[in-house]
Amino acid sequence: MMRLLASAAVAAHSSELAINSIIKTTSRSCFHPLLVGFPARSMCSAAPGAKERRMQIGPHSVHFVEAGHGDRGVILLPGALGTAWTDFKPQIEGLPALLPHHRVIAWDPPGYGKSRPPEKEFTVDFFERDAAAASELMQKLGIQRYSIVGWSDGGITGLVMAANKPDHVDKLVVWGSNSYISDTEVKIYEGIRDVQKWSARMREPMEQVYGVDHFPKLWSAWVDGLLRIYHERNGDICSGKLKHIKAPTLVVHGAKDPMIIPDHVPYLLNNISNTDLHVFPDGKHNIHLRYAKEFNTIVAKFLLG
Repeated sequence: MMRLLASAAVAAHSSELAINSIIKTTSRSCFHPLLVGFPARSMCSAAPGAKERRMQIGPHSVHFVEAGHGDRGVILLPGALGTAWTDFKPQIEGLPALLPHHRVIAWDPPGYGKSRPPEKEFTVDFFERDAAAASELMQKLGIQRYSIVGWSDGGITGLVMAANKPDHVDKLVVWGSNSYISDTEVKIYEGIRDVQKWSARMREPMEQVYGVDHFPKLWSAWVDGLLRIYHERNGDICSGKLKHIKAPTLVVHGAKDPMIIPDHVPYLLNNISNTDLHVFPDGKHNIHLRYAKEFNTIVAKFLLG
């Protein structure tokens, strides 16, 4: 009943609003898909008690940040081209106090941030490859069971992890994520390919990570990767896997998120067996940064419940 009520609420309340937001936002020259709303991504990496570490996962020396203590674990999975610090600084700083029995792990996915070289290859199965690498990281850290908190692309990786490793995942939180690519989203991706059309404020954090010359190339390769999934898989990223997810799942949604069509929210709620929903009525794509304190409290309550 929760899923049905939530689906109806999302469809009725946010469909027209979110679609209008997509149309308006993609026409702006300053749009950065991962930074809709404020504040923007930050390169600051100061968090008391956080430790930066590395682990060899396949060909990559994977960089990650560890905060907190305990015998339970939670991994934070960033969005496209994102890193532990650009995407999860408020969570690295805030979640350990709310989750005193958890080790909080935030990583730079292989080929992103400090987990280079080698560079990222956006093959048609790059989400599956990231999911396998994240699972291996947690196992090598000795965390046999863990929860997943994934944003945007990281939420997709989390969905795949939870489906492929159901006996290892305790709980799952996703937001700004989709299990398939629609025709509308193909237009969105093409519309944001040229980073020179973004504002400097939105572009510069990623230029600091990847360099002014390399960032546009990597971003364009990411767009090509999603379009490859759209054409070669008919847009199916991981929809067929959702039925294999056993972990209780919280879908958090910004009702004004312009990066995903609103249909994805009820789709996830109705295709994952044990789900709940929390909506930020004025939230956009990066609700965990814009509403960090409230977001952290919601996530911690769900993970401890």
